[in-house]
Amino acid sequence: MYIAGVLTLLAGLAMSLNYAGQMPPGKGFTIAHSAGTEATVTKDSTLNGTYHSNFTRLQAQRIQPLPLKIVNNFDAGPINAYIQGLDSQGAVVFITANGSLIYPSSHGSQLPRKIEHELAIPLPGKGKSLDIKIPIPLSSGRVYFCQGNLSFFMLDTGHGDGLVQPSVTNVDDPSASLHWGFIELTYTAAGTVYANISYVDFVGLILSMILSTKDDPSKPQITRGLRADAVQALCDGLRNQTNVDGHSWLGLCVVDENGRPIRVLSPNYYHRLHESAFEDYWNSYVERVWRHYSYKPLTINTQTPAGPITCRVIHDILRCLNDTRGYPRPLATDIWGCDSGPFGRVNGDNDIHIAVIPRLCAAFVRSTLLIPGGDVQPSLNSSHHYTVSPTHHYSRLVHELQIDGRGYAFSYDDVNPDGTEDASGLVSSGNPDTLTVYVGSPPTD
Repeated sequence: MYIAGVLTLLAGLAMSLNYAGQMPPGKGFTIAHSAGTEATVTKDSTLNGTYHSNFTRLQAQRIQPLPLKIVNNFDAGPINAYIQGLDSQGAVVFITANGSLIYPSSHGSQLPRKIEHELAIPLPGKGKSLDIKIPIPLSSGRVYFCQGNLSFFMLDTGHGDGLVQPSVTNVDDPSASLHWGFIELTYTAAGTVYANISYVDFVGLILSMILSTKDDPSKPQITRGLRADAVQALCDGLRNQTNVDGHSWLGLCVVDENGRPIRVLSPNYYHRLHESAFEDYWNSYVERVWRHYSYKPLTINTQTPAGPITCRVIHDILRCLNDTRGYPRPLATDIWGCDSGPFGRVNGDNDIHIAVIPRLCAAFVRSTLLIPGGDVQPSLNSSHHYTVSPTHHYSRLVHELQIDGRGYAFSYDDVNPDGTEDASGLVSSGNPDTLTVYVGSPPTD
C-alpha cells in the first residue's frame, strides 16, 4: 500500500512537471532557485529601523513578558523559528529562545549585508512544544517559521538600520527555495498583543494560532487557518483553473528545483514577476459593469453615518453622490491590489470616497456586481462570492481550504454586510495569557 501510494504521488508530480513544460511561458509553475544570493530591497521586504548604539540592548524597555508557545505539528523535517521586529525606540531587534536580544547592524553598508548572528530558534520534534517569552514591546513584528535556515540582511537606509527580510517575489532570494511563512505580531508597552495570519500576499508554511486571555481563560481566540495540505491543494486547484480558462493561475504555484510546491503567490504578487500576466483578465467584466451602471444605479452602503449612496457611470467615470472624486475603469493590477488606479487614495479624499474604495474593490474581486442582489454593495454573504467568471480564483480557493473561514485572501476581505462573517485572522487582547502558534497542522481541539 505504501509503495503504491508513493508511485501515485510520483506519477502525479511527473504529470504536473510535464504539464508545466508544455504550457506557454508564464503559465507553468514558478521555479524558485536554490542557489540565490541576491537580497531584494523593496518597501515590502524592508523593515526600516533606527540606528542603535552599544547601549541599546541595556536601554531596551522591559515589560511583563508575553508567553509564546510554539507547537510543532510539521511532518516533513526540522523547523526553525525567528522572532524579529522593532523595539520601543524603533531599532531592529531579534529575540532568542532564552529571551535575550540581538541588535544587528548594517555597519554603514548601503548594500544588503547578511546578518551573521545565530538568529534561528530550532523547534523540538513533531508533537512537542517550545516555550519562549517576549520580554520587550515589539512593533511591526513577525515570527517566521522555516524548514531550513532563513537569511536576513541589514543595510543603512540613510535614516537608520533597515532589515531586509526574505522575499517571495524574488526567485533568486537566498531563501527562495525554502518552505517558510510567518505570523505578524505586535506587543505594546501597555501589554496588548495583536497577532495575525494573512494570505493577502502568499500562502506558505501552514500556521495556526490560539490566544488565551486572563479575562476569560475558558474562551480562547482561535485562528485555525488553512488545511495542512493547503499549498498542494492550492496548486492542484490553480492547475485545474488554468485548464479551464487558459490564464496563468498555475504560475502562482512556486516550486523548488525538485518540483515540490513550497508556496502560492497572490495574483497581486505574481504580477510583479510577470507584468503581462492577467493584463486582459478583467476587461470584459469591467466593460459589462460599466455598461450596466451607465443606465442603472449602483448603491454603495458606506456602513458609516453617510449611509447608502448612489453611483452611476457618467462619461465613462463611475461617480457617487457627495464623493470628492470619480472612479475610472480599473485595470487588472488595480483589482488584484485594491490600492491603485480607482482604488488608490490621495490627499483630500472625503470619508465617502474612503468608504467606497474597499466596498467597490471587494465587489470586483468577488465578482458580485452583476448577479442578483449585486446592485447594492455589500449586501451578499460569502455563499454568493466567486460564483461567476471571471473572478479571483486564488481568493476563492483560499477560502475553500480554510478550516474556520479566517485569514484575509485579499486586502478588503473584511468588507461584508452588517452582522455577517468575520474573515480576519487576527487575535488580540489587552490582558493576554499565552499566544500559542501551531506549525504545519492546525489544532484539532
